[in-house]
Amino acid sequence: MFKWFTKWFHRLGSPPHFYRIAGLWLPWLSGLFGILVIAGLYGGLVLAPPDYQQGESYRIIFVHVPAAWMSLFIYMVMAFCGVVVLVWRMKLAEIVLISAAPVGASFTFLALVTGSLWGKPMWGTYWVWDARLTSELILLFLYLGVIGLYGAIDDKRVAARAVATLAIVGVVNIPIIHYSVEWWNSLHQGPTVTKFDKPSIHWSMLIPLLLMALAFKLYFIISLFQRVRAELLHRERNSRWVEELIRS
Repeated sequence: MFKWFTKWFHRLGSPPHFYRIAGLWLPWLSGLFGILVIAGLYGGLVLAPPDYQQGESYRIIFVHVPAAWMSLFIYMVMAFCGVVVLVWRMKLAEIVLISAAPVGASFTFLALVTGSLWGKPMWGTYWVWDARLTSELILLFLYLGVIGLYGAIDDKRVAARAVATLAIVGVVNIPIIHYSVEWWNSLHQGPTVTKFDKPSIHWSMLIPLLLMALAFKLYFIISLFQRVRAELLHRERNSRWVEELIRS
């Protein structure tokens, strides 16, 4: 089993193999994304009832919460790729790491903006130096740091090792973000979905929220595949498989 996984993992790291597999999956993933995002938005904005405390303003969670989840998930993907880059020097992992960074930064920015819009009617202000908000802002700076550091180094193999190190070091911020509402006094509400007993959110709100979370995850995969395929073509433009692809 381990030998099969190792063989599959190294084969997936082959640029022409990944380019072909990603191209086959993209249309199906795009169709499924469209279905999920329409169902999630309709369920969250139309079918779900108003919240008994927050009224209609709570509906921003159907964008804010999935975006916040994705900001953490994508950084973990980058940190994992960073380990692969430093240990196995896999070229595809380098490309995935840097290709994921702009998407992760976009989700983090979206989470901060929507959180601020939600905070105005709830807290009376767009921003407070709350533990959750501050650590999420630091996450955005980490994403921007990865993007800036990669662009500042001409040798992209050296740049990949540098951003891999930064991604791994920065992963310490992830548990801080996740547990900040439990470790410190925070204006931000505690967990409602990821609780060990049961989510303290009605199923009529939970189902659209989970649909939007799946839709956002598919969007990340679609964007990542497209960016990685484009970067592979750029890096491998002089290779035989790209020349054969152009001729076909």
